[in-house]
Amino acid sequence: MTRAKSPSVADLIARSWVSFVGSGPGDPDLLTVRAVDLIRQADVVVTETPEHAGLVRTLLGLPTPVEPADVDDPAAVEPVGPVGPELVDGGFGEDGQPLTHANRAKVVVKQAKRGLRVVRLLSGEPFLYASGPEEAQACAKAGIGFEVVPGVSSVSAVPAYAGIPLTTKDHRELAVVTCGDKVDWSRYGDNRTLVLLSAVGQIADVAKALVAAGRSPQTPVAMTRVGTTTEQQTVASTLEHIAADARAARMSPPAITVVGDVVDLRETLSWFETKPLFGWRVLVPRTKDQAASLSTGLRGYGAVPEEVPTISVEPPRNPLQMDKAVRGLVEGRYEWIAFTSVNAVRAVREKFEEYGLDARAFSGLKIAAVGDKTAAAIAAWGLRADLVPSGEQSAAGLLADWPEYDEVLDPINRVFLPRADIATETLVAGLVDLGWECDDVTAYRTVRATPPPAPVRDAIKSGRFDAVVFTSSSTVRNLVGIAGKPHPSTVIAVIGPATAKTAEEHGLRVDVLAPKPDVDELVRALADFGGARRSAMVEAGEPVTKPSDRKPSARRSSRAKA
Repeated sequence: MTRAKSPSVADLIARSWVSFVGSGPGDPDLLTVRAVDLIRQADVVVTETPEHAGLVRTLLGLPTPVEPADVDDPAAVEPVGPVGPELVDGGFGEDGQPLTHANRAKVVVKQAKRGLRVVRLLSGEPFLYASGPEEAQACAKAGIGFEVVPGVSSVSAVPAYAGIPLTTKDHRELAVVTCGDKVDWSRYGDNRTLVLLSAVGQIADVAKALVAAGRSPQTPVAMTRVGTTTEQQTVASTLEHIAADARAARMSPPAITVVGDVVDLRETLSWFETKPLFGWRVLVPRTKDQAASLSTGLRGYGAVPEEVPTISVEPPRNPLQMDKAVRGLVEGRYEWIAFTSVNAVRAVREKFEEYGLDARAFSGLKIAAVGDKTAAAIAAWGLRADLVPSGEQSAAGLLADWPEYDEVLDPINRVFLPRADIATETLVAGLVDLGWECDDVTAYRTVRATPPPAPVRDAIKSGRFDAVVFTSSSTVRNLVGIAGKPHPSTVIAVIGPATAKTAEEHGLRVDVLAPKPDVDELVRALADFGGARRSAMVEAGEPVTKPSDRKPSARRSSRAKA
């Protein structure tokens, strides 16, 4: 048998390909569709900044790597789930110093010669104030094919996120200048809008030079650091005072500076930094797989959600009861099945898959869901809920619409109720009162998660979180149990009256109560609270602060109900 020949260097180069991809100014949502597609297909991603590795892992849903120092036996650590593309640092050398453009090009060419699909991530736009042109030329010289995927440039994106249009019908002239010793500032003494790059450390000299060139000392100036992220900070000033104001605000790179009359429009066009929860650090104490929709909603209002699992969902200790109930369902023992949570749907579905069953086993069975989210989980299984509460989405709301047992109309009088081990008896008692027999089965257990890392526990107790959102009584009990009580300055938002009662029993003062038990409503209620708080500060002429910026000795006495 002839052994297959290993590919030659020429063969590898012939099949190699590099995609120069702009990652945008910082907000991962500004990645283009093409960029996301290429990252997902890549064998190797050559990064430019330390943040790029996290961006790739988040985009692909990859786990954060475990450092050997965090475990007792590093050799025992194995990758869990997909490992994703290989990540290669193309921005910094082994000494931690930034690489030159030439050395960055060498890194890219070296990876491309392996014959793999290489994505070269560059901040902003690859061919605008970046090393993309030099790296692409190196690929062309080596005979390596490449493509360029433009990104959103920080030159335009950061001012837009600061509420500053670079051009208007009255201001059509624009110049972009990289600050340095060789800039002839006398060329910019007119009324053109200027976008200054790398100006933070030189702004005092630049401002003096522009005034000397003929610009008014009162010319508006705005400096925005880490633009498009929830850490964005903008200082609006004038050429006369920008150096002192930037120093007082402790501005640091990366930052974009805009000079010109367009800066005055920020007062009416600022949209990002005025979001109701902008920059709020919000604790999300939920099970990890339930946190996504809540965190997404919070980000939409400008918050920085931090997910801390407080509950672990596990199978019941004794699976026999669940096995018996599922067999009874298949054999036609039940008239109804009532799902009171997404976890209950998941538990039954997993049991079906274990037995090799599918949704056809529900034929002839009526299905009830406690709310829209649970009904959506049922629909994802290819089923339709026959009963969803028309009013309050809770056990009480479900009972309000549940029909009484009618021995003429209902051939079977039994209900299968797969639930958590800590569920209340409200639904069971109500069904019995309506004439139904109920098989109340433990489908899953909710157990307290392990405590979060010490820095997170300290942040909870010391008030470095601006808000905490509780979605159930168990999340209140478990968070307090594993991490302690949130600081009195932290805003407490809860999903319903029962959760509010539990919070108050643990010594927490509830600030926000969702109008109905729904995650989206909870997020909206917290945003309304944050918006009202911000408006009150603006109207009073006070600087807009976050709850973590102040440490009052007592909470507000009123509860905010949306």
